[in-house]
Amino acid sequence: MSRRRGGGLLVAGTTSDAGKSVVTAGICRWLVRRGVKVAPFKGQNMSLNSFVTREGAEIGRAQAMQAQAARVEPSALMNPVLLKPGSDRSSQVVLMGKPVGELSARGFFGGSEGASPGKTLHGGRQEALLGTVVECLEELRGTYEAVICEGAGSPAEINLRRTDIVNMGIARAAQLPVLVVGDIDRGGVFASFFGTTALLSAEDQALVAGYIVNKFRGDVSLLEPGIEMLRGLTGRHTYGILPYAHGLGIDEEDGLRVSLRGAVRESVVAPPVGEDVLRVAVCAVPLMSNFTDVDALAAEPGVVVRFVDRAEELVDADLVVVPGTRGTVKALEWLKERGLADALARRAAEGRPVLGVCGGFQLLGEHIEDEVESRAGRVQGLGLLPVRVRFAREKTLARPVGEALGERVEGYEIHHGVAEVLGGDTFISDGDGHSLDGCRVGAVWGTHWHGSLESDGFRRAFLRDVAEAAGRRFVPAPDTSFGALREEQLDRLGDLIEEHADTDALLRLIESGAPSGLPFIAPGAP
Repeated sequence: MSRRRGGGLLVAGTTSDAGKSVVTAGICRWLVRRGVKVAPFKGQNMSLNSFVTREGAEIGRAQAMQAQAARVEPSALMNPVLLKPGSDRSSQVVLMGKPVGELSARGFFGGSEGASPGKTLHGGRQEALLGTVVECLEELRGTYEAVICEGAGSPAEINLRRTDIVNMGIARAAQLPVLVVGDIDRGGVFASFFGTTALLSAEDQALVAGYIVNKFRGDVSLLEPGIEMLRGLTGRHTYGILPYAHGLGIDEEDGLRVSLRGAVRESVVAPPVGEDVLRVAVCAVPLMSNFTDVDALAAEPGVVVRFVDRAEELVDADLVVVPGTRGTVKALEWLKERGLADALARRAAEGRPVLGVCGGFQLLGEHIEDEVESRAGRVQGLGLLPVRVRFAREKTLARPVGEALGERVEGYEIHHGVAEVLGGDTFISDGDGHSLDGCRVGAVWGTHWHGSLESDGFRRAFLRDVAEAAGRRFVPAPDTSFGALREEQLDRLGDLIEEHADTDALLRLIESGAPSGLPFIAPGAP
């Protein structure tokens, strides 16, 4: 006898960054606290922030965060298609956790042109992947009691409707009820809800059950007349009004949207334990990837993290981080053009701390041979570490464990570059003195391992070394647990849903689907 298929829900949004990821994670945490076995899902994601599952599959970090909210191990099933932009016109396509080639936007959305030589993408078209996406969703629904799906952008992108596999395309294929999230902090939320619904076909509108207002500030009673009018116009229920919440600190989906706003998180942290703060400057390189690596630093009391793009902003920094990037050679050129390369060289000569992570580690080396990512051939690096990098066509995807500075360290690797370390001190070892990754010369460190700073003991030991090299009387807090902070943030997301959404109505929606008889709103899609 086949197992009963679990319930489901698609969380769509009026725009990008409306709060889909937050709401999806919040629903997952609320459900799992009720004892429901739940999993997240996003058919197609476009992001430079990714994660590696224990099986060695690459997925979006947002889905990994949502899996943590659901208290389940992330898998490739939760994000079968990941697009990693390499330029304004092309992306690397990651299918079921493995890269299958580069494809232009036109090739992906509308035709087969633009694929890498020798690479195929199941016909080279997005719509050809719908079967794979639906199969993954159905496999999850056969295992879990509920699957909470996240859309992408807006479901009313009528130019992309024919090839849609992440919004209404997957909703139609799996007959999922749809909630549309709108960011009221941007303004125009009622027009966005109405317009989004009215641009969908009758078939799609029948699945749009209602709305969630996100980031509301003020007295909810002032919003109620608009909510009632929206219901009168659309015949649809508003399932929640979520208040604006500061400092959630969850993983952002797209590194391309990072503003140089001078802070990683908005929440107030505890004062420093020592007499000094520690100032960290993160070079905002082009195509920056996995910038969430510095979140663990920002969580430390007394550590001030900011993103920078000018050489003079490195002067007062106690530590400079050169983060990962999807374009190592492009990032190297950018650093040179802006004078940041010379500033980094001066820091190294003065014994002032620099940390390179993944692509940032590679460009700190002597030279890069790249016939894969940029196809630029041999390019001189910054020469701050005795490392030579060759780009391999096969991507390294791993979840390694090692030891550094006398502490256990865990991380994950996502890179084409293969580093040949020719000298320097061992950075990360296997515990028996054998080097696993990276190296150190003076106060310059480099590693391919993302996420290593989330290991609490290692992070504290590293910050003590940085403070000593920088001459700061900074002392790491002895009890900061990054994992515990992340759990607190995920619980806050669950609280938002539990306290400010119509949870009884949400459960009915997940279990039974969209209500019947929802009215059609003209004009609808052609």
